[in-house]
Amino acid sequence: MNNKIKVLIGDDSAETGVSVANKLREKGMYAYTRRKDMGVILESIRKDPPDVAVLDVDAQNGDVIAVMKGVREMGVKFPVFIIVSAYDNEFIERQVTENGASRFLLKPYDADDLCNAINSAIGDKANSLSDDMEIVVTDMIHQLGVPAHIKGYHYLRTAILYSIEDKSLLDSVTKLLYPTVAGLYDTTSSRVERAIRHAIEIAWDRGNVDTLNSFFGYTVDTGKGKPTNSEFIALITDKLRLRYKSALRLSK
Repeated sequence: MNNKIKVLIGDDSAETGVSVANKLREKGMYAYTRRKDMGVILESIRKDPPDVAVLDVDAQNGDVIAVMKGVREMGVKFPVFIIVSAYDNEFIERQVTENGASRFLLKPYDADDLCNAINSAIGDKANSLSDDMEIVVTDMIHQLGVPAHIKGYHYLRTAILYSIEDKSLLDSVTKLLYPTVAGLYDTTSSRVERAIRHAIEIAWDRGNVDTLNSFFGYTVDTGKGKPTNSEFIALITDKLRLRYKSALRLSK
């Protein structure tokens, strides 16, 4: 999993940021540094969202809570945030956690400490996808006529599950959703796109029209051709988010 993790370290000092980034690269991660400036860091996340952002509470020109709120407002992929501090302050830890941080790490820390925090936080994020929801999505795809033996079936199921968890992925299917799915299956975004398109074509050609209509109603017309990948994923995602709105809200 490590070689799939892109880590932004908000500290470009030689003694800390650069040193830790080099050691994370040795562990197979793609790690890079940015100046310890919240404006610079926020702009970097906007242009190219990382999987993990390691931010220092004492960075200049803003604060880590403002950065996390800014990322949400921009609608880009929300990274796993690991906040580091020289102070063991329960109030600060609670504030950053309540605003979206996954881990609070005390300085000084080494690459092993950070690596463990990254893997643990990413594991928590993956496990937050409900087993019950996976069963529901699997059953729905089966009903729509997507055969389980094709790659597109697995990619489609994963894309729907992650879109339910993070709706912002649907805002940029090509730049956000496909790369997310591709990273999990050690493949490319273009292959994910093609496989999902093939799966939808099979469902549209071989699936039961009444079943398709029961899921999609009048939003698509089987006589006019199949929906696009993004339409198909968004329709199912929205349907499930509405159906399980209360449960999803409580799981956040």
